[in-house]
Amino acid sequence: MDKPEKILATALRLFVTYGFHGTPTSKIASEAGVSNGTLFHYFKTKDDLVVALYTSIRGELNQFLVRQINTASTSKEKFRRLFVGSVEWALHNGDAFYFIQQFRFSPHLNLVSEEESRRQSEVHMELLQEARNANWLKPLPVDLIATLTASQISGIHQYLVEKTVSPDEQRKLIDDVFELTWATVANPELP
Repeated sequence: MDKPEKILATALRLFVTYGFHGTPTSKIASEAGVSNGTLFHYFKTKDDLVVALYTSIRGELNQFLVRQINTASTSKEKFRRLFVGSVEWALHNGDAFYFIQQFRFSPHLNLVSEEESRRQSEVHMELLQEARNANWLKPLPVDLIATLTASQISGIHQYLVEKTVSPDEQRKLIDDVFELTWATVANPELP
């Protein structure tokens, strides 16, 4: 692992544990095994570090989701794979998912450029726009559908983290919440 990756991995662990304000850069540098100067060589400010970590995690998530939906043929199946893949990724990458949630409700979100925000949500928005154009979805704003879907993903993730369920029960719950979400946004005139 190179120095920037080590810094980001350490920052993730510490931000999730102590929050953004409770994690000084000196602690990140120390625990990453680098000097403060080295940390600031790669990330000019703490804000830059926070945004870089968010961008990196979102990039990993998007790559994972693209692999999930690439082989699906219908809008519903693509939507299912996006939904289920997002939940499964969140369950397997708990700290990263928590960090994304933490970031979304922080002032740091305003530091992400519009271009970067569009790039990060491109996978989701293109899929939803494609489904809407094909009349698979209700005539709601695509960004509202994305928000409703993200809320359901967060909700089922939170539930599964807090409850002890078997893998079969977990899969059934994820599928049931997907169907509930699909029924909420899907055009009722289509199968």
